[in-house]
Amino acid sequence: MRRLGLTLIFSICLVDSFGSAPPTLQERGELDVLAGADASGARTALSKYLTKIALELIQQREQQGIATLSKPEAVVKRQAYVRERILSAIGAFPDRTPLNPRSVGILQREGYNIERIIFESQPGLFVTANLYLPTSGTPPFPGILVPLGHESGAKAHDAWQRLLVTFARNGFVALTYDPIGQGERIQLYDPDLKGSKAKDSTKEHTIVGIQCLLTGQNLARYTIWDAMRAVDYLQSRKEVDPNRIGCTGNSGGGTMTAYLSALDARITVAAPSCYITSWRQLLQTIGPQDAEQCMPPFLLDGLDQPDFVEAFAPKPYLMLSAIRDFFPIAGARQSFREARRIYGLLGADEKINMVEVDDGHGYSKPRRIAAYRWMSRWLMGKEQDIVEPDIVPEREDTLWCTPSGQVSLQSEGETVFSLNLKRAERLLAQRKWPSGPEEISAFRDRIRNSVVGLTAVQKTQAPTQVKRFGEVRRAGYRIERLIFESETGIPVPSLLFVPDQIQGRNPAVLYVHEAGKSAEAGPGGEIEGLTRAGNIVMAIDMRGMGETAEAKDNWASEFFPGYDSAMKALLVGKTLVGLRVRDISCAMDVLSARAEVDPARIAGFGRGSAAVPLLHAAVLDDKFKSLTFAEMLVSYEAVVRHRIHRGVFENTVRGALEAYDLPDLVACLAPRAVVIVDARDPIGLALTLKEATQSFSRARDVFRMAGAEKLIQIR
Repeated sequence: MRRLGLTLIFSICLVDSFGSAPPTLQERGELDVLAGADASGARTALSKYLTKIALELIQQREQQGIATLSKPEAVVKRQAYVRERILSAIGAFPDRTPLNPRSVGILQREGYNIERIIFESQPGLFVTANLYLPTSGTPPFPGILVPLGHESGAKAHDAWQRLLVTFARNGFVALTYDPIGQGERIQLYDPDLKGSKAKDSTKEHTIVGIQCLLTGQNLARYTIWDAMRAVDYLQSRKEVDPNRIGCTGNSGGGTMTAYLSALDARITVAAPSCYITSWRQLLQTIGPQDAEQCMPPFLLDGLDQPDFVEAFAPKPYLMLSAIRDFFPIAGARQSFREARRIYGLLGADEKINMVEVDDGHGYSKPRRIAAYRWMSRWLMGKEQDIVEPDIVPEREDTLWCTPSGQVSLQSEGETVFSLNLKRAERLLAQRKWPSGPEEISAFRDRIRNSVVGLTAVQKTQAPTQVKRFGEVRRAGYRIERLIFESETGIPVPSLLFVPDQIQGRNPAVLYVHEAGKSAEAGPGGEIEGLTRAGNIVMAIDMRGMGETAEAKDNWASEFFPGYDSAMKALLVGKTLVGLRVRDISCAMDVLSARAEVDPARIAGFGRGSAAVPLLHAAVLDDKFKSLTFAEMLVSYEAVVRHRIHRGVFENTVRGALEAYDLPDLVACLAPRAVVIVDARDPIGLALTLKEATQSFSRARDVFRMAGAEKLIQIR
């Protein structure tokens, strides 16, 4: 009954604190632990910590993986390893099903025709494409696949049209298609906005990409498969020589050129533009880009961008780079030097080249001219300078393959969202809920070792370095300002609220809040209510929160706060959830070591996105005797069931739904007392009581079987 009583105290404080005023700026200032350089350093500590791990992995790859390659046999073995690791990261490809292609019209132009095509890369997943065909010369012609970048206008973008027309008028059959999230294939199309709910393709890629990560896949599985099926279509045309297929694209199209050429042996010549750099340079400049361009655990697997080039060796490869690109030119040069050595080991020095142009990001004319020459040399056997003709670009709607310009408005077909949801439903049907001590113990081990990446987190000793930075006095209690390191270089600013009336050892609460330790620390706030009820409360800033929060003014901040560090963590084989569990674990050691605290009566209290790492920590640490989760994400399953989500990426665990969901973790807390208040959906809206109760129904069943039905409350 002691645990239940403590939980009820928490619940009363929760209700009473709703509507309380947040701390004023002055109050927040007096509760800050860090100042000056320490404060500035704390905001970059998480990023620096992860970058350090990443750079160590990159150096290990260079020294132990690449530098040791000295014979062709070793290169071939490395190429096989690279492909195997990429396929493992993205998930196995779908079955090769009928394309069911159909032509919906032909535009006749001088020297070439444009055929508008629709095919199915997977059953019901429609791909809209334009095929540029020469009207003179003798087939079969070499084929060129042109994956699109993220530029506006998709198939109708001016640079793409010039590229495609020039290829067609010079004896190539050129195929381009709308990638997922662009052109006629917007996945989150809003008829009122006449565009994506996510506003642009990179955000849309990342919204559906996060959903894919939860089911153990990667968005690149879908985008690469689209490209492979486009090659299937090219090879099916009688006008195309199936043994002469080149691939070139810019930006996102450069990404796809790099991916496809590494994985599909049918590509015989490659020329990516404005993509290849190095992860060493990316980490030190713009950081990880959208979900399609990141393949966790890429860096842990010992891979880097030059591996895409080297996997293609000894076939002809042209790197096209912009000196003033946001993809660092220094990284492109590093990758080229490394790849050129590997090509040399295979006796193919002349088959790799790099062209740099002093301009910015885009498939500018100088790079297009270089691509024409490269493709002509290796696909036609002719060294020739090709001149771009003057053309009048087609209007976007002229190139549409659907009447409305959107596949989603014309059919009941599939999307990445719908296909991923089907996978999630299969995983749910296969997943076994833990019940009984042995199953729960095995479940915990799986979470600790395989899912969250906490192999090194065991029972820790209390940190020896807890620094004190004075205290704040209030009526009835004091606030100690503390800081400790949960790992070298990771500061955890903390506030300890101690009632004036201490009788022996008091119950305690470890408190985490998505807005940081000070969010409810003002007079009349949630923490004061807990303290006045007789609890010693320790509120901490987990890494990336509160005083350690990173800057949010980047491309991802609207939908994916914490994206940079969360993605870096995944790339090095960790999760931000797991790293924050370590912070909580160390904080528990600090709190339980206090002379005023009864270690047998420590509770956990988490609000908002901070509740998810607390939930994981509680499953792994029996020292938490009761838990309250307020405004917590209801489940990972809900993320893949909602077409759009916001603010969930920092709590994403790659492949989580292959093993567990958040309600499973709640079930593992039985028979400890648990209160769940105002559970949230993936866009942050509160569920109704009925919805929340239903979402945690199976967890309640486990509590019932444990004889603890009254110890789980949904409010």
